[in-house]
Amino acid sequence: QVQLVESGGALVQPGGSLRLSCAASGIIFKIFGVGWYRQAPGKQREMVATISAGYITNYADSVKDRFTISRNNAKNTLYLQMNNLEPEDTAVYYCNLGGVDSYWGQGTQVIVSS
Repeated sequence: QVQLVESGGALVQPGGSLRLSCAASGIIFKIFGVGWYRQAPGKQREMVATISAGYITNYADSVKDRFTISRNNAKNTLYLQMNNLEPEDTAVYYCNLGGVDSYWGQGTQVIVSS
């Protein structure tokens, strides 16, 4: 059974940093593209960043130069380093594996507020 478990969400002040993690199990992690998505209250879920099996990355314009996606295939783990956080980054962040029609984690809450 495939499981994706996110962690690292928290309340942080504007300008702060967080690192999200997503631990995958039950699947050959290294052969899949993976990514982070987020959903703010009253809004649709949106792509934040993705990384392919070949380590090609893609970012939403709103997070470029502030967020960095990475993966450690030896640990079956996906990461999202988030710097210079803004209140607009407040959302539930979801880990995805294999595309939007495939596997999702349960989400981790990020709140950016002073």
